[in-house]
Amino acid sequence: MSSVFAGAAAITGCRAKDGAWDYLSDRDAGILAVLCDQMIPADDFPSASQAGAVIYIDKQLARHYRRHQASYREGLEQAEATSRKRFGCALVDANAAQQLEVVLDLEKEHRAFFELLRQHTMEGYYGTPRHGGNRDAVSWRMLGLAEPPLRGRAQYVLRKGGQS
Repeated sequence: MSSVFAGAAAITGCRAKDGAWDYLSDRDAGILAVLCDQMIPADDFPSASQAGAVIYIDKQLARHYRRHQASYREGLEQAEATSRKRFGCALVDANAAQQLEVVLDLEKEHRAFFELLRQHTMEGYYGTPRHGGNRDAVSWRMLGLAEPPLRGRAQYVLRKGGQS
């Protein structure tokens, strides 16, 4: 419980000087961190939230994924309500087994939100760090991949006459 809360607090601290999110509230960011970390927990490598997946999702909800804002509001509220109803506590205060039960409930009862969340968590964990996730290219290092060059900046060996 305290490690999840500390992770959410660390994310908030890393986000901006004033700790503000682009779209999420601090409470919603904490709930989202729990859900993301149940999908990609920490092991020898950082969890989803530690790698910046929550930051990625927040940035995208404020920009390219604005159309998903209502789904996130409803999904995060549902996760919180399920935790309070079943365990009598906020999701961030539930133990890991209880948090997993909430995620499994989301998968069964709120499939569309669960799939959206899983997709965005994976994007934030495995995508390019320039979008806010995959902090320090951690997932690429985990997979043994070299950091790829930016698209449009590939190195070419030019031959005489400008052809490669």
